[in-house]
Amino acid sequence: MPTVAFHTLGCKVNHYETEGIWQKFKNAGYERVDFDHGSDVYVINTCTVTNTGDKKSRQVIRRAVRNNPEAVVCVTGCYAQTSPGEIMEIPGVDVVVGTQDRGKMIEYIEDHKVTRQPINGVKNIMKNREFEEMDVPAFTDRTRASLKIQEGCNNFCTFCIIPWSRGLLRSRDPENVVQQAQQLVDAGYKEIVLTGIHTAGYGEDLKDYNFARLLRDLETKVDGLKRIRISSIEASQITDEVIEVLDQSNKIVRHLHIPLQSGSDSVLERMRRKYSSAFYKEKVDKVKKALPRLAITSDVIVGFPGETDEEFEETYRFIQEIGFSELHVFPFSRRTGTPAARMQDQVEDDIKNDRVHQLIELSNQQAKEYASTFEGEVLEVIPEERFEKEENVYVGYTDNYLKVKLDATEDMVGKIVRVKITKAGYPYNEAQFVRVMEEPNQTETVRMSS
Repeated sequence: MPTVAFHTLGCKVNHYETEGIWQKFKNAGYERVDFDHGSDVYVINTCTVTNTGDKKSRQVIRRAVRNNPEAVVCVTGCYAQTSPGEIMEIPGVDVVVGTQDRGKMIEYIEDHKVTRQPINGVKNIMKNREFEEMDVPAFTDRTRASLKIQEGCNNFCTFCIIPWSRGLLRSRDPENVVQQAQQLVDAGYKEIVLTGIHTAGYGEDLKDYNFARLLRDLETKVDGLKRIRISSIEASQITDEVIEVLDQSNKIVRHLHIPLQSGSDSVLERMRRKYSSAFYKEKVDKVKKALPRLAITSDVIVGFPGETDEEFEETYRFIQEIGFSELHVFPFSRRTGTPAARMQDQVEDDIKNDRVHQLIELSNQQAKEYASTFEGEVLEVIPEERFEKEENVYVGYTDNYLKVKLDATEDMVGKIVRVKITKAGYPYNEAQFVRVMEEPNQTETVRMSS
């Protein structure tokens, strides 16, 4: 039996797609092995969101070539899409496939085995208007299942290379989304995370169908689904219809990730983000009304070209005003090929780092404040994995994304359990087990032991 090993860099979408690619290899009779073992084929799913992403991708490619110089090394993903020539120049790379045509990967590998010629299968992504279907009926390493619903982005923010590596927005067929969700629930998953490159832009390219309708369909048509989590939603995508769905839903969790990037209007304009801070705040206020005590997480970039002390202060104060439950803070990173990389007034690294630390401290404080409001309350958690080396301590997330440590047993992994938050904190909250919500059915027992 031929073997295949995978290494995935970058975002959740890449991890999802690696699982989709693995399904294709599995159906073709391959066995999956660990990346550091000898393997017949290595597939490296690359990231290009920063120059560091490119560099890490190159390091992993070289590692695969060293692991087994005789193996077929196949490179896919975003870096492969934007710089196939650069990758083809790395000695030992045999096949390059971008962020489309992954269905042809095995065919290219078989061709290469015969001809021993390198194959560049990368085509112009901007011409693609079709969502590439990849079935992922189960995941090798997670208790939460991701479900990719769309691809690409039409926004062209000045710091971002993604439209060039992923193409323009295209949505997955709604029936396929619902069908795949049902398949995941039948495999024992209680929670589905809707994911994509610009997730809530879903439906912008469809007639008479949109993201709000998809949420409704998932809620009503998927039997046994307990939780729907939206991986990310832009402020501009929080329409009144979406708010109405959130308000009425019993399954959409009380957690939204709403990227901010900056709280300063002048910086937002230079970033070419399509909203002002006032617009963002208005949407957050509306959505908090629909979902009281909602957890809102966000991304912020500090040290964007030209960011002054005043602009940073505006961001700091704006974050204080909103009150997030957690922030992901990034120092601005010059991505070659983006307008922001060519802008004057690049901010010095030590200023960036200082600002990053200030925001991380603020984030930690806000996270603790948010968590403390749930101390003594009973919440639902899905235990995901054992906590480091502690025998009976497991970690999982509540619906509103509090990370919880609790005494549990292996058979509770992947189930919904009720816990009482005994001690709020950050990054972990301590909780006491109350009860399991339901008895497992046959399919779950099978999945947990497989």
